[in-house]
Amino acid sequence: MARRWPDNLWIVRHGQSAGNVARDAADEAALDRIAIHGRDVDVVLSALGKEQATALGHWFAQMTEKPHVVFASPYSRALQTAHLVQHAGGMEQAPIVADERLREKEFGILDGYTLSGVQRHFPEQAEIRRVMGKFYHRPPGGESWCDVILRLRSLLDTVVLHHAGRNVLIVGHQVVVLCLRYILEDMSEQQILEIDAAGDVANCSVTHYRRNADAADRLSLVQYNYVVPVEQVAVEVTRAPDPPVAARG
Repeated sequence: MARRWPDNLWIVRHGQSAGNVARDAADEAALDRIAIHGRDVDVVLSALGKEQATALGHWFAQMTEKPHVVFASPYSRALQTAHLVQHAGGMEQAPIVADERLREKEFGILDGYTLSGVQRHFPEQAEIRRVMGKFYHRPPGGESWCDVILRLRSLLDTVVLHHAGRNVLIVGHQVVVLCLRYILEDMSEQQILEIDAAGDVANCSVTHYRRNADAADRLSLVQYNYVVPVEQVAVEVTRAPDPPVAARG
């Protein structure tokens, strides 16, 4: 039996975070470590990130079809984004559900290191990753893309079970956006990595799927990495990858 999907599914990357800013500073200074103190889960939005999330909320406010529910990563930057979008979008009727399956990819012992830092301090991991590729490489204590995909398949089962025929907004992280595309469009490893290599997912960009009410009840991609909601109110668009940059390549 075919799944019955939501009528609309929007997937959004969180607004620019203090971690994104710190990563840029570490790259510019050629540092081994990104200056993030405390847990990654507690990293908050930058002032620009708050503006981006508010701009996205204003875009949703203009729509006739609005989200009925918002699923968000429990990380502070994602929850902040979700609440700002909800408020600016006039979507107080849409509950925000924090779901740990949407959390950032876990980097284990490589957490907080720049790419050059990984190569200098963990050369064996850099070599393993080179051989295996980023899709399958799992750093000690961390996750591979496949691990993220496994938990996102479970999340989508929940969405289908409880929110079929409704409008759903998901707020997560860059790897989450890409891995959801991999699942929803039945991609291969090569296909999703080519999309990843083509450019970063912009902060507060929108990836939108709409349900085709046919026999297969499929989701069709409408937009990917859509940044007009931010651009149209003259808010700067940012595309920095989430730290650590060891996750990129």
